[in-house]
Amino acid sequence: MAERREHTALDEVLTRIGQVVMLHHGGDREEARSRFLDLWAEIGEDGDPLHRCTLAHYLADTQDDPADELAWDLRALAAARELPDGDPRGVPGFFPSLHLNLAADYVKLGRTEAARAHLGHARTTAESLADDGYGEGVRAAIGRLELRLEQDGPTGGGPWGPPRQRPS
Repeated sequence: MAERREHTALDEVLTRIGQVVMLHHGGDREEARSRFLDLWAEIGEDGDPLHRCTLAHYLADTQDDPADELAWDLRALAAARELPDGDPRGVPGFFPSLHLNLAADYVKLGRTEAARAHLGHARTTAESLADDGYGEGVRAAIGRLELRLEQDGPTGGGPWGPPRQRPS
């Protein structure tokens, strides 16, 4: 019974995060950021790693300053790494997106090598994504950022090579 109450409480927090995400996607960035920060204060630095990962991931998207966005994306990755591999709430499919976001943050900050490193992690972890809309979307975004870095940087696509072409 205690396990069920804990699961219900976890679902409630994720539901609340989802409601704020909808507010943000509806265009109210300032209010979303404020509500996300309130949730962060409620959850705390030592709260459930899934909550912290999810919340930090979305909170990063509400930031105006690329350095603040990076800080929140780094918190999301750190929290995701705290989840045990066997945890049914684990987020292995989230790692490609987390690394992709970090790569984009580093591009905004002009830190190309860090961007390439995270893009390489995104590409490697994306191999485990399903061939569904989410997986295809993440892989496409990785490819777009790889192309951008190839065009912008003198070292081309980095050590992982050019974007992969999916067979037709």
